[in-house]
Amino acid sequence: METTQTSTVASIESRSGWRKTDTMWMLGLYGTAIGAGVLFLPINAGVGGLIPLIIMAIIAFPMTFFAHRGLTRFVLSGKNPGEDITEVVEEHFGVGAGKLITLLYFFAIYPILLVYSVAITNTVESFMTHQLQMTPPPRAILSLILIVGMMTIVRFGEQMIVKAMSVLVFPFVAALMVLACYLIPQWNGAALETLSLSSASATGNGLMMTLVAGDSGNGLLL
Repeated sequence: METTQTSTVASIESRSGWRKTDTMWMLGLYGTAIGAGVLFLPINAGVGGLIPLIIMAIIAFPMTFFAHRGLTRFVLSGKNPGEDITEVVEEHFGVGAGKLITLLYFFAIYPILLVYSVAITNTVESFMTHQLQMTPPPRAILSLILIVGMMTIVRFGEQMIVKAMSVLVFPFVAALMVLACYLIPQWNGAALETLSLSSASATGNGLMMTLVAGDSGNGLLL
């Protein structure tokens, strides 16, 4: 019995260090966040000037970091290491609370999946039409192929997800970095000259409305 407990503790300690998989996950999450931001961040978020963007950049870290850390710690508080959020809620608060959390979690995630499904279908269809000069299949068939393909990758487990992210996300991040460095000579101080809280109102959008517009786009990242 003691030998089994010792081996279990040793295996947990051996997994507690930082691994290559952790680095891949971190970079993959960064890449997907950047991709979602490029895809969904409203253009109006930048119309109001630099101040709203600075405020969003400041509040984005505590909003995401503390929320995700709290959720992670709660899920890890279960007795069994492999439990998900529903099982942990049932363990702490009972079966009824577990079913309620499952229902709320579904309504929180499902609309985001719908938005992503429409967005990736539009993106692939546009890429096939304009870049590949191909006639895309009907939207229903294209969306079905894309969704089934993504779900197939998910069903293969963590390692396949990491490999898929490394193939898709890392070239995208590299391309963004190359473009960002390429545009450095085009920088100018015009944005700093209008650095004021009234710049958002001058463009027809109040500061709060600009922040709400930005958060509605970045909310998909959560």
